[in-house]
Amino acid sequence: MKYVIIRDDDTNALMPAEYLERLYRPFIERNMPVNLAVIPNVSTSACHAPGKPEKFLLAYRGPQNGSVPIGQNTDLLRYLRCFPQFHFVQHGCRHEFVGNHYEFDHDDRDEIAKRLDEGIAAFQQAGLGIPRTFVAPYDQLSRVSMEEVAKRFDVVSTGWFELGRIPSAWWPQYALKKIRHASHWRAGRTTLLSHPGCHLSYHRSYSLMLQEIERSIESRRLTVLVTHWWEYFRDGHADEPFIDVLHRTADYLASRDDLKVISFDDVADKKISLN
Repeated sequence: MKYVIIRDDDTNALMPAEYLERLYRPFIERNMPVNLAVIPNVSTSACHAPGKPEKFLLAYRGPQNGSVPIGQNTDLLRYLRCFPQFHFVQHGCRHEFVGNHYEFDHDDRDEIAKRLDEGIAAFQQAGLGIPRTFVAPYDQLSRVSMEEVAKRFDVVSTGWFELGRIPSAWWPQYALKKIRHASHWRAGRTTLLSHPGCHLSYHRSYSLMLQEIERSIESRRLTVLVTHWWEYFRDGHADEPFIDVLHRTADYLASRDDLKVISFDDVADKKISLN
């Protein structure tokens, strides 16, 4: 049996529910889990480069002077609660730079712990439960961040792992992962999942996207497919050909009897073998 996790990054309090409905209705109708990486307390001034606001703020027109917890978007939460197919993982805290670094790519342990706990509290206050999986903004985690994340979460989903960015106590398991050429591994109580890049991205060839997804699924037991909702609505306009690729991906996943779409919680509960 093959397994697939759908991970959509950057759900936040400043987006309308209509975007998710447009994208994921075919998944909902097939009862496929969709894992939303939720920014708990999104910064209204988040930038992906100096002077360039994050694209996940595309629907926001207010002042850029603070942050907004996910619980303040009651319409979005009302929509999400209608569908048990949506699962929620913590995506950073405010998704902003700390000094000159990505939010969790530095070594200030107190600041890291503060933001992790702030994010968990925002989840609970919004009625989303206690998140069990963590996704760092831009997949950037320092060793100190990894240590603090492992204290609080069962699963880490990221693009890759580096020796210098994991706790030294994990090095033997990491070495075994490298020897086995494994995509996923476990260290202590923490399950560590990598993904094969963002196949579902407007930067990729639309005509080849589904083929790349199929190859990734064939090459491993568990595949994490990462996408970003805002990429389908750049500049406020729906990219219909790109949305069609996403919906054809749902068709493909549903067509295979030897494949199951699962949630990160299924991994946290150790319901499947990783590799």
